[in-house]
Amino acid sequence: MKKFENVQTVLDFAIEREQEAHDFYEVLAEKMATPQMAEVFKGFAIEELGHKMKLQALKHGEIEIDTEEVHGLKIADYLVEVVPQSDMIYADVLLVAMNREKAAYRLYCDMAELSRTEQTKQMFLTLAQEEAKHKLRFEIEYDDEVLMED
Repeated sequence: MKKFENVQTVLDFAIEREQEAHDFYEVLAEKMATPQMAEVFKGFAIEELGHKMKLQALKHGEIEIDTEEVHGLKIADYLVEVVPQSDMIYADVLLVAMNREKAAYRLYCDMAELSRTEQTKQMFLTLAQEEAKHKLRFEIEYDDEVLMED
């Protein structure tokens, strides 16, 4: 994990990752052939902005906590990472999305471990669980649309 100078640099890093995730899902939404998955990606783009807002609120001392545990199907844990490209097939798009969410989950878990206060720790654990929900949604889609085709 990248070494950070202070809490502000950690939060800035996480805020940048959430903005990148938002932009990533916006682009994917525009490329989806099915309206249903376009809506899923648009919804995730909005949620990533919500995460960014939570992190920005954390920087200003305001935190809303919801700690619901989420368990995934572990599909992303066993698949090879795919680099995003403009001509990707749907299965590869889902792999990229799963791996991005897995990385975000790990980032927030690591940040929670480094937290000095319980409030900050809970904030990062909450964000980790929201990323786990996103990964689970993509795993279910992958299971339904890719693995079931074989």
